Amino acid sequence: MQQQAPSAPLFESRLKNFKKIHQGKVRDIYEVDAEHMLIVTTDRLSAFDVIMSEPIPHKGEVLTQISLFWFARTRQIIPNHLSDLRIEDIVTDAAERAQLAGRSMIVRRLRALPLEAVVRGYLSGSGFKDYQKTQAVCGIALPAGLRMADRLPQPIFTPASKAPAGHHDENIDFAAVVTLAGNDIAQQVRRVAVELYEFAALHARARDIIIADTKFEFGLDGTGRLTLIDEALTPDSSRFWPVESYQPGTSPPSFDKQYVRDYLESLHWDKQPPPPPLPAEVIERTSANYRRAYALLTA
Repeated sequence: MQQQAPSAPLFESRLKNFKKIHQGKVRDIYEVDAEHMLIVTTDRLSAFDVIMSEPIPHKGEVLTQISLFWFARTRQIIPNHLSDLRIEDIVTDAAERAQLAGRSMIVRRLRALPLEAVVRGYLSGSGFKDYQKTQAVCGIALPAGLRMADRLPQPIFTPASKAPAGHHDENIDFAAVVTLAGNDIAQQVRRVAVELYEFAALHARARDIIIADTKFEFGLDGTGRLTLIDEALTPDSSRFWPVESYQPGTSPPSFDKQYVRDYLESLHWDKQPPPPPLPAEVIERTSANYRRAYALLTA
């Protein structure tokens, strides 16, 4: 992130001259015109599908700047949804521009595919749970005897369905992707997602980060061209493990909100709203994890 005066954490954006068309767990999306949207990445954090009451300072800036970093470096693999419009071109109010600084992007409006394109290079999370039950992940058979966090023989494409708000995405097999998107698009999504992962994993490993897995979202433009959308290879959409503490057979620490999840698991909380308050040290430790991931990746 560019060095500048510290900005106050942003829990929710408010723009008086733009219509808010969607508010997700982290992002606020505004209509610019028929062909463009403004995406504002706030400092909200969700855990167990519940949005915490406290923002995580700099989180939105980190997610935006990491996405922009990867968008710029993966254009040779696939086009992305960034437009040529700048914030100063459309937002005239100085206070609103300050609110958006470092955490927003103007993108083209595309038809999003109804799936998460997940690629795994290591066995963890729901993939490890599936493997324990079936020795396979999303219908892909894997060698026997793999442990938590073991590196896979090669990266695998393990898609998930897009669940409605408040529900968890579910792992699906490739045949289900064909049903959702058609064979040609499904083949493109699988090939491009794996290529993106391999490119990013090589870059990250040279900077002491293991990208264990990641998820991409894709859309189609007016000509049917596959396009990378949403965020890309951030701590929210990926498992980033520090090389220095990686140990197969255990669940490695990660540069994301896992520290918050671990804290919440230590409480007697039923994982339903309202969330318990986060102590200051948990907020600061989580913010530091995000900022360190950015610093390492972008050098």
